[in-house]
Amino acid sequence: MTGSAASRTPAPAAVPDTAYALLADGTTIRIRPGEPGDHDAVLRLYEGMSPEHLRLRFFVASHRSAEEAAARVSGRAVPAGSRSGRPDRSGYRALLAEHEGHLVGIAEYETTNAEPTGAGAVTADIALAVGDHWHHRGIGTLLLEHLVSAARAAGVTAFTADALAENHQVLKVFADLGLSSTRRFEGTEVRCVVQLAQTDTYLTSVDFRGRTADVASLRPLLRPGSVAVIGVGRRPGSVGRAVLRNLCTGGFTGRLFAVNPNAAVVLGVHAYPDVASLPEVPELAVLAVPAARIPAAAEECGKFGVAALVIVSAGLDADGARALLDICRAHGMRLVGPNCLGLANTEPGMCLDATFAAAHPHPGTAGVAVQSGGVGIALLSGLARLGVGVSSFVSLGDKYDVSGNDLLQWWECDGRTDLALLHLESFGNPRAFARTARRVTRRMPILTVDAGRTGAGRVAAASHTSAAATSTMTRRALFRQAGITATRSVGELLETAALLHSQPLPAGVRVGVVTNAGGAGVLTADACAEAGLTLPPLGIDVIDDVLAVLPEGATATNPVDTTAAVSEEQLRACVRVLAASGRVDAVLVALVPTAVAAATGDTLVRSLTHTPDRCRDRPVAAVLLDQDLPVRLLAAEDGTVPAYSDPQGAARALAHAAARACWLARPPGTVPGLDAVDPPRAHATVEAYLDQHPEGGWLSPRECAALLDAYGIRQLPWAWAETEDDAVLAAERLKGPDGLVVLKAHWPGLLHKSQEHALHLDLRGDAQVRAAHRDFVLRFGHLMTGVVVQPLAPRGVELFAGVVQDEVFGPLVLFGHGGTATEVLADHAARLAPLTDHDVHDLITSPRCAPLLFGGGGDGPVDLEGIEQLLLRLSRMAGDLPQLAEADLNPVLARPERITALDVRVRVLPRPAKDPYLRQLRRLR
Repeated sequence: MTGSAASRTPAPAAVPDTAYALLADGTTIRIRPGEPGDHDAVLRLYEGMSPEHLRLRFFVASHRSAEEAAARVSGRAVPAGSRSGRPDRSGYRALLAEHEGHLVGIAEYETTNAEPTGAGAVTADIALAVGDHWHHRGIGTLLLEHLVSAARAAGVTAFTADALAENHQVLKVFADLGLSSTRRFEGTEVRCVVQLAQTDTYLTSVDFRGRTADVASLRPLLRPGSVAVIGVGRRPGSVGRAVLRNLCTGGFTGRLFAVNPNAAVVLGVHAYPDVASLPEVPELAVLAVPAARIPAAAEECGKFGVAALVIVSAGLDADGARALLDICRAHGMRLVGPNCLGLANTEPGMCLDATFAAAHPHPGTAGVAVQSGGVGIALLSGLARLGVGVSSFVSLGDKYDVSGNDLLQWWECDGRTDLALLHLESFGNPRAFARTARRVTRRMPILTVDAGRTGAGRVAAASHTSAAATSTMTRRALFRQAGITATRSVGELLETAALLHSQPLPAGVRVGVVTNAGGAGVLTADACAEAGLTLPPLGIDVIDDVLAVLPEGATATNPVDTTAAVSEEQLRACVRVLAASGRVDAVLVALVPTAVAAATGDTLVRSLTHTPDRCRDRPVAAVLLDQDLPVRLLAAEDGTVPAYSDPQGAARALAHAAARACWLARPPGTVPGLDAVDPPRAHATVEAYLDQHPEGGWLSPRECAALLDAYGIRQLPWAWAETEDDAVLAAERLKGPDGLVVLKAHWPGLLHKSQEHALHLDLRGDAQVRAAHRDFVLRFGHLMTGVVVQPLAPRGVELFAGVVQDEVFGPLVLFGHGGTATEVLADHAARLAPLTDHDVHDLITSPRCAPLLFGGGGDGPVDLEGIEQLLLRLSRMAGDLPQLAEADLNPVLARPERITALDVRVRVLPRPAKDPYLRQLRRLR
């Protein structure tokens, strides 16, 4: 695959880190910047091309063209006689793709503004070349994705390329990128222009390519044709021996090998002294060796050609961890673990159980991925009790490589999984995970345990699996935006899984409660209310229909009390009436055993699914107060009914199901466009500050105002005053109709003016302004650099809006109750940027103070569109400026006519831009 390049000699740009990424067939390649020592390798790549491919690349089959290209990539002086020589390399970037040390592809760009693409646009000519034996595997597209990411970070807005019109391959690569592109034919040549603006269309294309590559790379892990267990001990209690036993007794259909230098046969499987002695190369190797031996064993596997590793051993130190991952990347091996329970795939024809769990997982349709082996055992045991089988199970352990994101994509494509269960204590790339989860959860429920909610839990998570602690608010924002059902415990997860596995989703939160004991009905009603569900009145017509099928003495309010004398047929008829009434979205049946009715509780519940004409679009669940297990699935002729031992479990499960139904019913959100934004001016403001303060810090009021002005965020009028006389003049100019002004002292690092008593309110006239300024000088003279003068703001609702850059999750937008009590009240909601229209709606309606915004305080609604614009503009600012560590707008005054920021503080740090959607394999932090 070839395409022409600008022939000018390049210029240096910020050099990106080396990355490893996956091709369409799952092969791992290394992508790195070109270096001076690459000349000969580049020349060999071109010399290895056929004359036809050289002609397509350079328009002529010329050795001289290849020599010039090699000189350009390596930065050498261009050969004598070339018309393209130029020493400057300030707008040039070359990325090289390598496989096992061999150069297989090159992509490069050099900036030029010869193409008219608009004011402020920066264009770059690009070139692409792929070795003859590596075509049709996605190298060119992958290199272009990385080149696009690097170019965006350098401010390039468009790529241009010249190609021969007959070069269909390279033209197809440009067209299929997912970016907006145009072509202009000029005789036998075509000029392509590719706009680099990131759009959802582009990200969707990247997602599709990434999923294809990811799933292909996981096949040796989850569908291996052969497995070797390395470190199989002879003693019964060894982990390696337990893994081998499960492989044997689980019915694995592929070839099986053991590696043990001190035994010829283990559990009936022939053992070999080392990996190199195996009669064939296994696709998957399970390592159960001491930590000190893990890197060496992995290296042996890589050299032998093993495609994937599962490492159950624990105890690797930081150096060992880096060495292990480097080995896996160098040899293109995907890795599960270390410090894990193993993995299993129950699909027919595979029967792979490479774990050391005590029992084999039952085959089924639930995909399970956990970091903690203990949690994995608990989940497998709980699912087995429910009778819910597993499609595949992966214990991720310390998660050096394969992650929950990988497993979601596998389950999306495996043709079996319809329920995903996750237990994740850390996130490697939360934004990529969120995009994947948003897509997958529209096809199947994704349930997770919200691990590490408390400080102690986060510390335990970090020590248990080397997980980086993340804030509860940030993690919950991720779950909500991605449509993930987050539970608080393994028990709650199993309760919810039982309902989602066996019942349809409710259309809303209205529940009809049926009980044969009044007290059980009261408990169930309370549980529903606490879970956010409602028990609506049934209406006269429904009450009459219900009473008509129940024994004498029954009451048909909600809850419906059937009396203890209810029969199976009467209960069945009652539930049928309720489900068909249209007044409820779900039916919850709470039963206690009595000596009055002939039917037992179990019989009554099982009878509910025997009715052929029952309304199948309404979920039905049971509460059996005498049940010993927290939840179980009761079998019936046409399905199962979840039965819970307490009302809280049933209500929580129904609430989760209703939330999922609500999320699915809402179409995917979009990120609205914004006018009056000036990112270049914002970048200039931040860069100017960082030039003077390389370590970062808090912006001055002038710089904060410039930043907000670049994004069209309204501030209350203000003036900066360094002297008492300046303050008096500013107060005279800014005072409102009431003649009142406010003075705020300022010095670098001042965060809470109220706590420091660094503001004076309700100042009238020159004398009061002077007195306030003198007070500041007296108390803060050694710190204060000036004062901010503002008119006294009118009354309104005080709000808080802000952004914080999470090291792992990226920018998080916060919104809620503002003023001096904002931290005490902690009435905030949060969503990850970029915000969609749905996210903004959720932010506005989630805080407890939300009714005040809609007129609940009696003053009428505030400017809701103004709040939406404020949040969207903060989101855009945070996405544009990776240096933005935090921004607080507090208070923000909300009134019916406008939204105005009264006080602003912004902190910036020297952070490079990151591309969370760039396709690359995980690196250890």
